[in-house]
Amino acid sequence: MEFKDYYELLGVNRDASADEIKKAYRKLARKYHPDISKEKDAESRMKKLNEAFAVLSDVEKRAAYDKVGQGLHAGEEFRPPPNWDTGFEFSGRQFSDAEAAEFSDFFSEIFGSRMGRRAAHGQARSQARGEDHHAKIELDLEDAYHGITRKIALQAPQIDEQGRVHLVQRSLDVRIPKGVREGQLIRLSGQGSQGSGGGQAGDLYLEIHFKTHSRYRVEGRDVYASLPVAPWEAALGATVEVQVPDGTVEVRIPEASQSGRKLRLRDRGIPGDPPGNLFLVLEVVVPPADTPKARELYETMARELAFNARNHLGV
Repeated sequence: MEFKDYYELLGVNRDASADEIKKAYRKLARKYHPDISKEKDAESRMKKLNEAFAVLSDVEKRAAYDKVGQGLHAGEEFRPPPNWDTGFEFSGRQFSDAEAAEFSDFFSEIFGSRMGRRAAHGQARSQARGEDHHAKIELDLEDAYHGITRKIALQAPQIDEQGRVHLVQRSLDVRIPKGVREGQLIRLSGQGSQGSGGGQAGDLYLEIHFKTHSRYRVEGRDVYASLPVAPWEAALGATVEVQVPDGTVEVRIPEASQSGRKLRLRDRGIPGDPPGNLFLVLEVVVPPADTPKARELYETMARELAFNARNHLGV
């Protein structure tokens, strides 16, 4: 996917004020509007201008665009950096169905699943009430097992007196409940926008995601992990000590086990009602034949076991 330079499309600098962006758009719209323009590519150009203006005229979309597009130029290969929106605080405003259908894949890639269609809590309430805010945060898997208070850093876009966008940072001490799961929303009352005319402040909804873990994989409340075992442990059976997210356990390896066999530790997944399970996926690790003794042992096995690993393939 190619990166779209919205500033270049409107002919403005990246630090252009909101008024400068609006004036540039209006000038180009008069030139390329299909109803009045004689340019051959007027309809296509107008569509691109509408998309650029929809982003750059919205403080939150513009801040998000600036963040993911920093240092990029039009036409460059583009994919949003993983988890770029972590800690990015935005309001409940949504883009319309018409925008979603009309604009490019580039637009949808950035805004479609993040800043577009997530629940906009409280939008039907009194206009005096402040807007609700949303932010994605990442936690360690272990936090879900124990519950913990974390200091969360958030960034929210604002427009300064010169009409330019900048990010304001704040931090909150947030109590993460035991058993929190991927995608769950934690509501912080009164931490959204301030209300007007004495109205209540909006709320802040934190969407929970787990950081990529070097060992564990999460599916719902179930947790999966690879468990390396030696060939003799798999063949003869063994009891091994295993580190799990909430401590250590002794696990019995059944004899004649193969790589890929799943051992279920009931109720050792993410806590809940009911709790998830922890699945250990066996991975038989073969020692290298890097010493004369090791090589001798392998040669003995090759002679005496008469084992054909491909027998099931008919070879």
